[in-house]
Amino acid sequence: MTGRGVWRLGELVHRATLLGGIAIGGLASGGTAWAGDWPQILGPDRNGHAAKDERLSEAWPKDGPKVVWERAVGRGFASISVADGTAILFHREGDEQAVEALDAATGKPLWRHARPTRYVSTISEDDGPRATPVIHDGRVFCLGADGELFCVALDSGKEIWVRHLAEEFAVPESYFGAGSTPLVEDGKLLVNVGGRRGAGIVAFRLDNGKTVWQTDEDPASYSAPIAATAAGVRHAIFVTRYHVVSLDPADGKERFRFAFGKRGPTVNAAVPLVCDGNVFVTASYGIGAVMATIEKDRATPLWSGGNAMASQYTTCVYVDGVLYGCDGRADQPPAHLRAVDAKTGRVLWSEDGFGVAHVIAADGKCLALKDDGTLVLFKPAKDKFKPLAMAKVLDGTARAIPALAGGRLYVRDASVLRCLHVGRKE
Repeated sequence: MTGRGVWRLGELVHRATLLGGIAIGGLASGGTAWAGDWPQILGPDRNGHAAKDERLSEAWPKDGPKVVWERAVGRGFASISVADGTAILFHREGDEQAVEALDAATGKPLWRHARPTRYVSTISEDDGPRATPVIHDGRVFCLGADGELFCVALDSGKEIWVRHLAEEFAVPESYFGAGSTPLVEDGKLLVNVGGRRGAGIVAFRLDNGKTVWQTDEDPASYSAPIAATAAGVRHAIFVTRYHVVSLDPADGKERFRFAFGKRGPTVNAAVPLVCDGNVFVTASYGIGAVMATIEKDRATPLWSGGNAMASQYTTCVYVDGVLYGCDGRADQPPAHLRAVDAKTGRVLWSEDGFGVAHVIAADGKCLALKDDGTLVLFKPAKDKFKPLAMAKVLDGTARAIPALAGGRLYVRDASVLRCLHVGRKE
């Protein structure tokens, strides 16, 4: 039976205020050593889970989590990536797309590397980067909305290589430009390019950006690919414009494919999840969700449909057999926060009218950043929605996925980046 609740903002504010008053004295100072990195989209393993040693406070001050530092930012939806004490920001300022390194603890600028861009969005008012920077082995890999793929050194911002994907691979114009965050796997950078002539998916060398292999004919999506071991083999799983495709990351040979998506004004943007040997994908626009069992060279659907979870662009998080995420669209409200049984697709509960939100997990809890800038802390549970605290943390629209590293949560909109203290001592 589905438990349904109507989202009552005032009630939760009251509860969060009461809870927040309990734990102010238990918050650690800014000088405390905290947990691991968040080096790419959706965290260390691209599944929305923070490092295992990350610890979250169960309550906040009455005004919300402490703002450790903040700074103005330019346009874009790219999330923050954090590694080795450095936070990487990728945004657009004027006619430049800039990647910047900041001290993760203080926000102090360390370096800035900018490249000119002429990208103009045909749909969105925002013309900044969509793809999140990837930090790996002392390098930062960025994909701009104009299709420019480049690599810089993490310690200095010095450019190592650049590729112009739109021109080189004859990529057709898309709704929001290039926006699929690249994946580092098997010593290569895998990108959902969406180019013509068999360049739908391309693998590049990490050291110099040269092409290793290319395959597929599908247009690109805005979903980031993932890598996982299932049925005894390694899979690089992509959601393209029209399909879910698994490739051998070593050579690009196809392992399996199934239809997902449709022609017309639709967008595939949520990142696929591997849940106990199954792959889960979701999209809105009448597409819905599919959970399929992964085999070596095929994927067999367990369940599918549009009634359980149809996410416009946010990715669910999988915790103890349950998918937590948002069903619905920002442009056609209301959207609902839901818990869905991963094995059956049954909706366990639905917090109706919650709104669109990015959901991540750490320390046995979930954080949901709503697109109106409200941050909600809740306890994952099968029986009902269990909120712990809530606070308004951004004034603008929050499209970027939050990043959690070292007890600090990095959130941004189109004008400001804020670092919030949400951690607790061990």
